[in-house]
Amino acid sequence: MAVQNLSPLMPYLTFAGLGVLYYRRLRRYFGRQQWQPRRTMLRVVVLSLVAIMLAWLAVVLPHVAIGMAGGAAAGIALGLLALRHTQIEIHEGRHTYVPNPWIGGVLAVALVARLAWRWQQGAFSAGMGASAQQASPLTLAIAAALVLYSLTQGIGLMLRMRALQAPTD
Repeated sequence: MAVQNLSPLMPYLTFAGLGVLYYRRLRRYFGRQQWQPRRTMLRVVVLSLVAIMLAWLAVVLPHVAIGMAGGAAAGIALGLLALRHTQIEIHEGRHTYVPNPWIGGVLAVALVARLAWRWQQGAFSAGMGASAQQASPLTLAIAAALVLYSLTQGIGLMLRMRALQAPTD
């Protein structure tokens, strides 16, 4: 099949690919998860870079800065709350954790719902230049909340797992 024949399908294929990625992300909020220190460290590094880019975006687009700051503060607070409700244990000789599924799941679904709403309203059809001026404080606040929530969770898990491994005298 030629590439030209796939052109009409690209939006649908892109949407399906993003759906699969997002499903994998949502799956991490439910059930017992095996502790993977390297993956968590990589996630913390990537999320730190995304947080820096969001902070830069707040400087460049000052009309979204207050919303993003509120979202970031809410994300950190929700991350700390979720950490309090995350069970960390050694199960069958492996370090595992059971995250609180509701906080992260609701944030992730809220972001998808908001992006779908913005897409339906035509916010992404004008191109990148126009989209920057139409940036929504609410959408970016939810994105900042999700990024800072995940970053807080990752750092908190690393600290709690390190404490679990520390010998008690």
